Amino acid sequence: MIRVRGLHKHYKVHERPPGLAAALRSVFRRRYKTIAAVDGIDFDIADGERVGFLGPNGAGKTTTLKVLAGLLHPTSGEVSVDGHEPRRRQDAFLKRIMLVLGQKQQLLWDLPPSETFELNRAVYDVPRVQYKETLDELTQLLQLGELVGKPTRTLSLGERMKCELAAALIHRPKVLFLDEPTIGLDVSMQATVRDFVARYNERSGATLILTSHNMDDVARLCPRVIVIDRGKLVYDGTLAELVTRIRPDKRVVLRFSRSVDAADLAALGKVVRHDAGESVLQVSKEAVNAVVSRALAHLPVSDLTVENPPLEEVMSELFARSQARRVAEAAS
Repeated sequence: MIRVRGLHKHYKVHERPPGLAAALRSVFRRRYKTIAAVDGIDFDIADGERVGFLGPNGAGKTTTLKVLAGLLHPTSGEVSVDGHEPRRRQDAFLKRIMLVLGQKQQLLWDLPPSETFELNRAVYDVPRVQYKETLDELTQLLQLGELVGKPTRTLSLGERMKCELAAALIHRPKVLFLDEPTIGLDVSMQATVRDFVARYNERSGATLILTSHNMDDVARLCPRVIVIDRGKLVYDGTLAELVTRIRPDKRVVLRFSRSVDAADLAALGKVVRHDAGESVLQVSKEAVNAVVSRALAHLPVSDLTVENPPLEEVMSELFARSQARRVAEAAS
């Protein structure tokens, strides 16, 4: 469904020092610096896949999505989405995709969402019968109810995001680019959006690319992740394999029926967190069984779970390794 080969996107940025004299000089002579937002990445995404597209701020994630959606032209490289070249922005291509930006909206501020739905129906030339069928399905899945008849400005952020998703899917896109769809939403609304996106993918078979700094979004929606840093690809594979490769250790969470001294836990493993009623130990994968047995035998354990390290820690370490590799390459 999506094929990317040697994608580069470079920008020329005007640089000058502060001050009036520098501003006047820049009128006659400007100095530019070339910034590589995306610097030669390759990947393929199959029809119906859900893929997390991750990286730190400034990594090139949104730039890549905009190239895939045809909003930006690549500096060089080959990009294909559903057999189309995005930069040509043909009608057949535009009717197959949708880009949803969590920090921007398409809803008309003083009009109800239903007006935006009707506008999108006309723009994408959706037949009336299909439009009604799709809108009824989206209304049920997202529990829109009376929201579609209220002015957009009266809706909460979470209510607007639900209506944004409905508006984006009126034409039943086969490729969905989601950029921070849960930003600013509370925990309950984040779960609602995640559940809806998963169900839409399962029902329609749409291909999904998600960028998010909320690791719960990624963990619950994306079996596969593509990670870029400074415009370069640093990982492409399953989320489970990434966790195992970067942080193969496990976290043993112990809850106690009475207070336990931290000194009694030191022999079991590295104490990550400890308070009177709960402790978290970091242990190697091979030592989990032994640590669990000793804890149950010698401590007042009321509950116990074994977990992977938090995904936030995994990503932080991956980025740190990537930065260290760049420094080493620059030094050599």
